[in-house]
Parts: sequence; structure tokens; C-alpha cells
Amino acid sequence: MTNTEQNPAPDATRTIENGLTLVLGGTGKTGRRVVERLEALDVPVRMGSRSADPAFDWTDEAGWPRVLRGVEAVYLAFAPDLAVPGAPDAVRAFTAAARDAGVRRVVLLSGRGEEEAVACEDVVRESGLEWTVVRASWFAQNFSEDYLLDPVRAGEVALPAGDVPEPFADAGDIADVAVAALTADGHAGEVYEVTGARALTFPEAVAEIGRAAGREIAYVRVGLEDYAAAAMAQGVPGDVADLLMYLFGTVLDGRNAEPADGVRRALGREPRDFADYARETAASGIWNA
Repeated sequence: MTNTEQNPAPDATRTIENGLTLVLGGTGKTGRRVVERLEALDVPVRMGSRSADPAFDWTDEAGWPRVLRGVEAVYLAFAPDLAVPGAPDAVRAFTAAARDAGVRRVVLLSGRGEEEAVACEDVVRESGLEWTVVRASWFAQNFSEDYLLDPVRAGEVALPAGDVPEPFADAGDIADVAVAALTADGHAGEVYEVTGARALTFPEAVAEIGRAAGREIAYVRVGLEDYAAAAMAQGVPGDVADLLMYLFGTVLDGRNAEPADGVRRALGREPRDFADYARETAASGIWNA
């Protein structure tokens, strides 16, 4: 099934039809897809990013009222991650500004299995807005649109992860669930855990990518400290390296190993399988050496 075939919320069920929807992180992996789907439904969209006009910056509260003017619904993707210190305070300030601006509905992109993310979810629940939480952990697209792309192209992926399985979520599924919650009734107060159809270890995921790409891609397990040091040596900022250490060293402990039913509950269909993602991405040529 292609992404265009997965778009949810047909016109007959839409309830936010003329109001403006603000998509924070509108150029990111999920935000970009949310924008594309909303535009396909003819829903007016405002991009929430530092490069947009009006610009949105999490560190510039004074600019938020202008970005929120006329907005009815918000897709709230916090950057860099809900696990970083200060995230709950920033989310609390933003949702208060959104409520004061007349925003009616918020859909929060949250983490799966992260205590810090739950704290931000609690803030959204208490905001006075109509809320939906979309939880996700590791994205399949990290192998093609993020820090794992270059290693895949180079033919060797080195990570501090071994035999713990992860049901990699497809960013398209996340966007479909978010758009349904943004545009249709029946999703208020719901927490949707979005995962892939099955769990794979990182070595298994890399092997599937190699099969789809038609070439050998090696997987090398490295120590957590060595991985962080190598990442920073390659120019990864210290705070991002710290976040990766937290995700690999704490969250990837098996707590998220079981696939969840968020896609099925929200959309009435099964989630996209990792093998489908791998085949489609390989066909694009992005993994060619």
C-alpha cells in the first residue's frame, strides 16, 4: 500500500474544515508528511519552523502569538526531543499560549516508554485543549532520512544495540494517525501507540535493508561510550549524542519490544511492515553506494 493510499479522514468525517492547522516541525520526518496529507485534504496549513513566515522558534515565546493567530488545531512535535531537560516547561508555556489564542485541538507526538515524554503528555492533558497523544519510538525512516543513512550507504552500520527487538514505526503511519486526530472527531482523549507490524532487532533490520538494496550491509555492535565518542568526532552535537546514549542505553531495553495496536485503533487498518518500507526506499535509489 502506498502512502497516498493510506491518507485517512475522508471529507465525510472531517470536523475541522475551514480552520487553520499549525504543524510544528513541519520540515521534519513526521511533520513534513502531516503537511502533505493535510494539503491533500485541502486543510489550510501553517508551517511551524524557524524558516517559515511567520517563524516559529521554541526559544522565542514572544513570537508564538503571531504564529498561533487564527489557528484551530496544532500538531505538536517538540524539538529536539521530549526527553531533553526543560521540555515539559516549554510544552506547558506553548499550550497555554495556544489556549489563549483560541486553539481548540492539539495532537502531541510523544515517545514510547519514556518517563520524560509522559510528563509532557500530562501537561497536554491538563492544558484545557482537546488532546490526542501519538506515541512512537524508533522510526524506520531513521535508516533513510537521518543519522543512519550514511552508514547504510557506506555498507556498515555500527550501533550499541544487539538482540533487543524494536517494532520500527513508519513515519507515514504516524502522520496518518496524526491527521485523523487533527481533522476528525472520535480521537479526543486517546493515546495511540504507533509501531510497525512486527519487531526486529537492529541487525535484523539492517539485513532486511541489505536484501532490499541487493547488496551486503554489515552490522557491527559497539559499546555505548565508544558510539557516543565516534558520533561527536563526526560532528554530532553533544546534546544529540547524549540523547542517543539515553535512547540506546535506557529506552532500548525491551520495554517497547511488543508491537502495539495504535494504527489499527485509529485508522482501522494494519501498520506498514518494515519490509515494505525497505523495498520502497531501496527502489528510490537513496541507499545506493
